[in-house]
Amino acid sequence: MSKMIFVNLPVTDIAAATRVYEAIGCTQNPDFSDHQASSMVWSEAITFQLLSRDYFATFTAKPVADAHAGAQVLLALTQESRAAVDALVKAAAAAGGKADPRPATDMGWLYNRAFEDADGHTFEAVFADMSAMPTG
Repeated sequence: MSKMIFVNLPVTDIAAATRVYEAIGCTQNPDFSDHQASSMVWSEAITFQLLSRDYFATFTAKPVADAHAGAQVLLALTQESRAAVDALVKAAAAAGGKADPRPATDMGWLYNRAFEDADGHTFEAVFADMSAMPTG
């Protein structure tokens, strides 16, 4: 089996969360989706498991954090261009997420914007032109 990552995220509303992830280009895998989980495939190696908060809690003895109130992880999604970064942030916001919870970063060779999903999980949309990256 090839190396993969499954990012498990607690969500309040499975349907609302699924709409945001579909808007950013994920496809739902019905084999691993039901009333308490939505399996959203980003790529061959990355899947977001959107789990109802109650179901998520069955996997940990720790309290389930509220991503609107605090941050535990920042997830970065690379894009092919600056325009693709802008389109991803716009799509997430139009589907119920929040665009630009912090100012964009524009270093010329690196362009980074952020968005939050409907539950407050923060994502960075990043384009980097490594051939233009300053040396040293």
